[in-house]
Amino acid sequence: MAEKIITVNRKARHDYEILDTIEAGIVLLGTEVKSLRAGKVNLKDSYARIKDGEVWLVGVHISPYSHGGYSNHAPERDRKLLLHKSEIRRLIGKTEEKGITLVPLRMYFKNGKAKVELALARGKRKFDKRQDIAKRDAQREIQRKLKEKGRF
Repeated sequence: MAEKIITVNRKARHDYEILDTIEAGIVLLGTEVKSLRAGKVNLKDSYARIKDGEVWLVGVHISPYSHGGYSNHAPERDRKLLLHKSEIRRLIGKTEEKGITLVPLRMYFKNGKAKVELALARGKRKFDKRQDIAKRDAQREIQRKLKEKGRF
């Protein structure tokens, strides 16, 4: 299965603790697909919301298509996600827990279809973020020392 990654939400892994991931299709307009193929999308500060038994992607900015005319799309409109009813019911149960939200991690094309990887996530506190940064720096230092040791 060939996947072509369009964009990754790097901030999500920094701001949230990822508990589970799920793949969903997206309902898009033609000019949105063309903008996605050009890589003109931003997932920063976006999230998914469950409304009336449907899952909606909110706050995703897909730039208007440069060659689109009067039929161009609104850049930040809410977009419906395609999931099975059982998956939606499971997400409803999980998101009702306190502090759990749905965050898009990445957007990609799979077999010609636009997909989004959603994560059930819990927000990190400031000290958690600092702890993660310290851990990552320690790992980087260890790797550097091992690399230096191997040179001699």
